[in-house]
Amino acid sequence: MRTQVVIVGAGPSGLLLGQLLHKAGVDAVIVERQSPEYVLSRIRAGVLEQVTLNVLAQAGVDARLKREGLAHTGFDLLFKGERHRIDLAGLTGGQQVMVYGQTEVTRDLMDARQAAGLTTVYSADDVQIHGFDTDHPSVSYTVDGQRHTLDCDYIAGCDGFHGVCRASVPRASIQEYEKVYPFGWLGVLSDTPPVHEELIYVNSPRGFALCSQRSMIRSRYYLQVPLTDKVENWSDDAFWTELRHRLDPEASERLVTGPSIEKSIAPLRSFVTEPMRFGTLFLAGDAAHIVPPTGAKGLNLAATDVKYLSDALIEACVEKSQAGIDHYSTRCLARIWRAERFSWWFTSLMHRFPDQGEIGQKFQEAELDYLVHSEAGARSVAENYVGLPLDFGWKG
Repeated sequence: MRTQVVIVGAGPSGLLLGQLLHKAGVDAVIVERQSPEYVLSRIRAGVLEQVTLNVLAQAGVDARLKREGLAHTGFDLLFKGERHRIDLAGLTGGQQVMVYGQTEVTRDLMDARQAAGLTTVYSADDVQIHGFDTDHPSVSYTVDGQRHTLDCDYIAGCDGFHGVCRASVPRASIQEYEKVYPFGWLGVLSDTPPVHEELIYVNSPRGFALCSQRSMIRSRYYLQVPLTDKVENWSDDAFWTELRHRLDPEASERLVTGPSIEKSIAPLRSFVTEPMRFGTLFLAGDAAHIVPPTGAKGLNLAATDVKYLSDALIEACVEKSQAGIDHYSTRCLARIWRAERFSWWFTSLMHRFPDQGEIGQKFQEAELDYLVHSEAGARSVAENYVGLPLDFGWKG
């Protein structure tokens, strides 16, 4: 079988790329090692920047998002027991973010792909990529005991941090940068109303916390915990009790608790791969970079990668030009490193680090105090949080 592009991975980045290519008349097959049910069961964040909203609109998958998404024009920073609002819209000329879960984005993309009758191969075992350093790449996989090969012009590696695509690149051809943080996020999803209409980011001597939401009746909360903690050792009651300890009195009083419908601990890391192109293989999303979730950049960076990659592949397949392909890696990395810097900075500012002691907490509180009382400081936070313009600083 032959197609123009094989996309490895049916997460949001792979599905979004497939939809954009389809809209432009470029043939693409998606190969995914997990089942559709497993893909949809992965709980992820859902704060979408305007750039991401624009790409979803271009893909024609934003109808439900427009109906059900929650527009946020600000968020609260809580430190020293008091909350301070960062006015995103006021500081950025009216920009905002949309709260809409990544699971829902994935579901919308799956539905659109199914409605269009496009080919997605799920539950593919032993996926391998071949010949990406030649003009004749291919992808092979096994389904129901049968081995299949897809010949193609290009391979898009959208298969995540543990996927086969990045792992297939010779070590001498790739540079990886990584920082692993000494804590994780214990997350709880509950069918309870949010404690506040906007997100609350908490800097507390007991550790970081985040009050987030998926809808007006479903909430998502996080606590900073040691990497040695086990999720089974955290009862629902213990979680809610610790969260109350980290909140201000008003939020603690308003907090509605209930049974968790999902509970997990996620480690935090900063990770970047350079470059993101290897012949006819292109990495996108988590296959190329990971950010700490503090700055809500993961899905948004993936969407930007996909926007750049779809433009480049459409240019190559339809217009027969290599310009976009040649600039893909450099263009992506310029944006990625800015987002990595913001996510690292925000993580460093809001979390309790075991080796920094009490003076570290005082430094954080002093910087937070500056940020909320300085228009320039608050604007810098707001501009980065809502997302810098698509080609900010790009000189290609």
